Amino acid sequence: MAEEVVRELRASFAAGRTRPAEWRAAQLKGLVRMIEEKEADITAALHDDLSKPSMESYLHEISLAKSSCKFALDGIKKWMKPEKVPAAITTFPSSAQIVSEPLGVVLVISAWNYPFLLSIDPVIGAIAAGNAVVLKPSEIAPATSTLFAKLLPEYVDNTCIKVVEGGVPETSALLEQRWDKIFYTGNGTVARIVLAAAAKHVTPVALELGGKCPVIVDSNVDLHVAVKRIAVGKWGCNNGQACIAPDYIITTKAFAPELVDSLKRVLERFYGKDPLESADLSRIVNSKHFQRLAALIEEKEVADKIVYGGQTDEKKLKIAPTLLLDVPQDTALMTGEIFGPLLPIVTVEKIEDSIDLVNSKSKPLAAYLFSRNKKLQQDFVANVPAGGMLVNDTALHLANPYLPFGGVGDSGMGSYHGKFSFDCFSHKKAVLIRGFGGEATARYPPYTAEKQKILRGLINGSFIALILALLGFPREKR
Repeated sequence: MAEEVVRELRASFAAGRTRPAEWRAAQLKGLVRMIEEKEADITAALHDDLSKPSMESYLHEISLAKSSCKFALDGIKKWMKPEKVPAAITTFPSSAQIVSEPLGVVLVISAWNYPFLLSIDPVIGAIAAGNAVVLKPSEIAPATSTLFAKLLPEYVDNTCIKVVEGGVPETSALLEQRWDKIFYTGNGTVARIVLAAAAKHVTPVALELGGKCPVIVDSNVDLHVAVKRIAVGKWGCNNGQACIAPDYIITTKAFAPELVDSLKRVLERFYGKDPLESADLSRIVNSKHFQRLAALIEEKEVADKIVYGGQTDEKKLKIAPTLLLDVPQDTALMTGEIFGPLLPIVTVEKIEDSIDLVNSKSKPLAAYLFSRNKKLQQDFVANVPAGGMLVNDTALHLANPYLPFGGVGDSGMGSYHGKFSFDCFSHKKAVLIRGFGGEATARYPPYTAEKQKILRGLINGSFIALILALLGFPREKR
């Protein structure tokens, strides 16, 4: 089946079906209509998969997907235009340009935590760039996967855009095919499998992964605002099941008690005295992930560090927002990505020490700092390697389509969003155009010392050498 799907898409792409701006715009308009007309169905699927509150579904998935479509529609014709660039003296007279060329047939493998947005957003970029595309939604979010399989053929060109459902066998079969690009969102373990499969065909890959996203909290802050922004970035993003959710906090020993107390008050205000009953918290996606998270806080040396929360309900797959203070650095909680509602707080003697602590771990997808201290802000931006970062808030940087979104090192490779999505699925083709005039005989054999002198002058940007070359010096018989 996978082979047949790719064969059909290659035929459509080879026929030039996906290249015209009109085709690209028509597909994007179809996606906008789908989002508008089927919003209730999308919301219901997200609730089935994750018990996601409707407000979160709209804010974090549906509205962002629609905005992404509209942004691409507004920019697509401009993005497709060749970019004129200066020509070098060595090619005078000539004109030069960069042409954005579709890669061909691409594969998008999406994740379960934001199953609608993380599926449709890369597809938007692939369509805008003029590619044929296969979407493989996550089987861990079956309701959303089924919805895509049902809806996409109703709203877009099914000869060029297809959905393939299934689990590991179906994904493995897709990875055996030759693609012109693979875009994968998920974890590092599967990313290595994707890279290995892509290497067989020398296929370029974009990886959107995760990591332990740090939050540095200075005492020089508006604490009331800071803790609300941290809380919504952690628990208001799929109950911590988000690649850019805060993974741990770093603050000073002196400031930690005040920070913990403030976080407790905000969490109770957001989710009540019994957060397991809150309709505003997503559930853990499945039993496997519930068991993984529960095991993290059942370790003796971790359980003793819980200062708030810790309640679990396996039947409902719910885990309460949980704060932990000074968990040992060698525990599983502190070495691996948490991807859930547990938030450890690490203390240091002085806030400047936090940067060294962050840099002792793998490069995160996102890094956050809360501080009014301009010097600390500058040091943070200059000295913390991360996919992206935000000062005095969390998560919102992904909502700006003029910023690239992507990881670095273990948190991924490549970026997308806005025009960066178009670029992600395009080849930047160099084009140089010359006429038949301006012939420089110095470039041709037989080589002489005089010719070499002129060519050296050309390479070094000498205008006199250019004139001599164009005049045909040294003179040669035709």
